[in-house]
Amino acid sequence: MTSSNAASTALKPAWAGDDLLSRLVNLLIRTKPLYALMKRQARKVLIKTAEKNGVPWRQTYAEWDASDIRDQLAAIANPTVTYPDYYQVPFHAYTEGNLCWQAAFEAESATYAMALRVWIQEELTWPEAQARLRGGFHQALTDHGPEQVRDILDIGCSVGISTLTLHQYYQQRLDHPVRTVGLDLSPHMLAIAQRRDTQQDISWRHAQAEATGFADASFDLVTLQFVAHELPRQASRAIFREALRILRPGGILALTDNDPKSAVIQNLPPVLFTLMKSTEPWSDDYYTFDIEAALQEIGFEPAVTVATDPRHRAIVARKSALD
Repeated sequence: MTSSNAASTALKPAWAGDDLLSRLVNLLIRTKPLYALMKRQARKVLIKTAEKNGVPWRQTYAEWDASDIRDQLAAIANPTVTYPDYYQVPFHAYTEGNLCWQAAFEAESATYAMALRVWIQEELTWPEAQARLRGGFHQALTDHGPEQVRDILDIGCSVGISTLTLHQYYQQRLDHPVRTVGLDLSPHMLAIAQRRDTQQDISWRHAQAEATGFADASFDLVTLQFVAHELPRQASRAIFREALRILRPGGILALTDNDPKSAVIQNLPPVLFTLMKSTEPWSDDYYTFDIEAALQEIGFEPAVTVATDPRHRAIVARKSALD
C-alpha cells in the first residue's frame, strides 16, 4: 500500500471529462437504442461474473422477492425525506435507480461481483475477494484513522455490507462497544440492510447525506464506501460539509472508491468503460473532481490518499482537533 499527501488534481482517464473519446462515448449513451443495449449488457457482465464464481444472483433475488420484506418499507422510510434530482436518474441499469426493489434485491450480489472483478485474473472465491476489498480500506483506517472510535456513521450504506463489516472490524479491535449507524437515501436498501443485520448491532437511518439530522460533533468516524462516484460534485461538497459538522474535533472522514490514477481504471477496454459510463451517470464529474482539494477547501486538514487495491483508493481527511 503506497501513501501520499494528495494536493494535485487527479490524472483522469481519457474516457472521462471533456476529451474527444469521452464526448463520443457520451453521445453513444444518449442514443436510446444503444443505451438500452448497453444497460442490458452491463447487467449480463455482472450477473455472469457473479454466478460463474458461486454468487447465487438469481436465487437470491427470488428469495427476497418471495419474502415479506416489502411490508417493512413503511416502518423504515422517513416520510419527511425529499429526493434530490441527482438521485432520481437511472443508474446501475435501473430506471428508478436505487428507489426500487429490484435494485435492493440485487445489490448484495452486485457488490460481491464488483469485488471479484478487481482480481479478475486470480482464482479467488467471492468471500476472499470481498475480504480483500474491505481489508484494504480497513488497513487505511488503521494507518491513518482516528485514535479513538466510539461512534461511526457509514453514509450511503446500501444493503449494509460496508456497515456491518466496518462495525465488526472495530468491535474486534477495541475493548469497548462501538455505536454504528448506516445511513442511506433508499428505504428499499435500508429494509434489506435491517433484515440482514441479524444481531441488530446497527442503527439504520433513512435520510439525506447532505442533511443527516445528527447533532454537531456526534461521530469519531464518517465513511463513504463506493459512494462518491455516484454523486455530482456539488452533492459531494455538501456531504463533506455535513461530515465536518457532525465529526468531533480530530475525527475522520474516510472515503474509498475508484482511483482515477489506477492503471486498471486508466486502461479499461473501450467496451468496459462504455458499459460502466452507461450505468454511472456522474462518472465524468467524479473522475474530474479533485476530492482532496475540495476537502481542504471545506475545512479539513490536508487529506492522505492511499491505494488500497489495484483499482481503488482511500482518502482520509481529519477535522482539526482545535475545531
